[in-house]
Amino acid sequence: MANEDVKQKKMLVGILAILFGVFGVHKFLLGYNKEGIIMLLVSLLTCGFGAMIMSVIGIIEGIIYLTTPDDAFAERYIQNKKTWF
Repeated sequence: MANEDVKQKKMLVGILAILFGVFGVHKFLLGYNKEGIIMLLVSLLTCGFGAMIMSVIGIIEGIIYLTTPDDAFAERYIQNKKTWF
C-alpha cells in the first residue's frame, strides 16, 4: 500500500473510530468483521450500557490510530492485522 494511501486510511479510520466507534465502523473498514460485529452487538444488545464501554474503546483506538506513524500503522493494522488496541 502506498504511503499516501496509508495516511488517508489512517485518518479515515481514526476519525471514524472517534465518532462512530461505538458501532465498530472502524473495525469493518479495516476488515476486522468479527470485531466490528462484537462492538455493534454489545452496543445494541445491552440497551446502551455496553455502548458506553464501546464508545471509550473507539475513542482510545481512534487516538492510537491517529498518533501512530504511517509505517507502524500499516505494519500493525494492515499487514499484521492487530485487532484490538
